Amino acid sequence: MSTSKIARFMLASRAAQVARALTRLQGTVMEKTLGVLAAAFLFALAPSARAADSPHLGKPVSETDIKAWDITILPDGTGLPPGSGTAAQGAKLFDEKSCSACHGKDAKGGIANMLIGSPSLVAQGISANKTIANFWGQPTTLFDYIRRAMPWPMPHTLSNDEVYALCAYLFAGNKLIPEDEPMNAQTLPKVKMPNRDNFIIKFPNRI
Repeated sequence: MSTSKIARFMLASRAAQVARALTRLQGTVMEKTLGVLAAAFLFALAPSARAADSPHLGKPVSETDIKAWDITILPDGTGLPPGSGTAAQGAKLFDEKSCSACHGKDAKGGIANMLIGSPSLVAQGISANKTIANFWGQPTTLFDYIRRAMPWPMPHTLSNDEVYALCAYLFAGNKLIPEDEPMNAQTLPKVKMPNRDNFIIKFPNRI
């Protein structure tokens, strides 16, 4: 066999080896691609599979259920409901609803924090007793919290008038409003909290 024929034979043999290698490489890439696509498909199906295999506990939450808890009051008074109450009415309710069992006689403190009183925020530093009068920045926080969480352990049992009356009682007890000033959706947001200006407000235009 001539030298040129040997060279052509070796070149053809090498080309065949390269072609077989490329074929194997393409097959591997294709297998990996198909594997990735299959995994993605199974992952997409997983939520529905999990839902089908769930124990089916509980029940769907309705709009009515959500509305009962969607009661946030903003600092400018947005969300305050109709109603009204006085400090005198609030003082009576404070005992009738057993608020004094936790917060003490005249709301001066018991097993729960005082609601009337303004101890120093400076004397004990960060561990100072933070109260409505010495720390809270917005009056609407009081209405929101009482309506949402009190009386313990029966939240959501107070009427709007009762919540307004309790707010009036605590504001008057802390000398933040006159004893005879009723609290309602118009007057409550206007109560000036002593520590209001010491907060950095994220949305000052809403106050």
